[in-house]
Amino acid sequence: MRIGIVCPYSFDVPGGVQNHVMDLAEALLGLGHEVSVLAPADEESTLPPYVVSAGRAVPLPYNGSVARIAFGPVSTARVRRWLTRGDFDVLHVHEPLTPSLSMLAVLSARGPVVATFHTAMTRSRVLAAAQGLLQILLERITARIAVSALARKVQVEHMDGGAVEIPNGVAVAKFAGVEPLPGWPGECATGSGGTLGFLGRFTEARKGFPILRDAFVALAPHRPGLRLLVAGPGDPDDLFGRFPAELRDRVTFLGLVSEVDKARMLRSVDLYVAPNTGGESFGMILTEALAAGATVVASDLDAFRRVLDGGRAGRLFPTGDPAGLRAALAELLDDPAQRAALTACGDQVVAHFDWPVVARRVVEVYAAAIEATDGRVIDQEWAGLGGPG
Repeated sequence: MRIGIVCPYSFDVPGGVQNHVMDLAEALLGLGHEVSVLAPADEESTLPPYVVSAGRAVPLPYNGSVARIAFGPVSTARVRRWLTRGDFDVLHVHEPLTPSLSMLAVLSARGPVVATFHTAMTRSRVLAAAQGLLQILLERITARIAVSALARKVQVEHMDGGAVEIPNGVAVAKFAGVEPLPGWPGECATGSGGTLGFLGRFTEARKGFPILRDAFVALAPHRPGLRLLVAGPGDPDDLFGRFPAELRDRVTFLGLVSEVDKARMLRSVDLYVAPNTGGESFGMILTEALAAGATVVASDLDAFRRVLDGGRAGRLFPTGDPAGLRAALAELLDDPAQRAALTACGDQVVAHFDWPVVARRVVEVYAAAIEATDGRVIDQEWAGLGGPG
């Protein structure tokens, strides 16, 4: 199958959608398909051989953040050339409601279009002011994929249609096969030590880092070997200033890490802690921690409960409750058999998120979209709105 995939966000800046697109492309290639990815990127950027640059992206304030996107006549021309040269059996766009390449590709496509929606956003400000364009976009999408139950709910309730729920994948082998960081063997000395891990923006309230900090501060005096390993953006002085002076040497801050070092960090901890307080539509970091072999302790959010199979594959604690987290951590640190049981179940659960498994489900959607269009070329009456003229 010849598959064209469009990423709306620049490959020059790492991000969840970009990583998803690359992992999916590599999984599809591994299954024997032909794949080409179109994405914004500087011409000088080093890109995987299956990625075609659509030119430099520009920063645009978008839905409370800043997205690096590509739009306009030059981008439109590049999208059309790529589509013509690719002669794809199916076009797979990601986040088509973002004013970037995916939107342009939908408007220029003449065959089956599959769209993946990663967020639970109902619509952008741009499209809220352009209802006609929104309707055209949705009508031209043959099949929809949502990466979470919440994203699918938005499709059903706000976008006049359903979606197949296919979760984000995780490259299990990449996480399971790496070595721990030097000096972090990830071995828990029952009753005295152990390593806790946290990855994310510790200053962002919904990530719940103060809950983990309070639990660690309460546990550490009674466990002289207990350590905390933190990775993510932020100022080191800000992080260490949140802990009593006598505990700061037991906290290690890695800062921003590469994908490889993220995997090594997760291989280095006994318990990976996700103390998030809300706003999570999936739980990608949980699948990565499971793949790395860490025992997961997470807030009892619906998204996390789904990933952890209702608590069979990881320990859930009451959301926002430092005392509840402290009790869960103490119990697991003192019970290697329980940790081993959770990890074993986690291995079974994460196998369903492995990219080759997820990619096969995506291919099933491709096949259904191709069958639904039956080889028909879509009418171009909308040419004045961005389709081939």
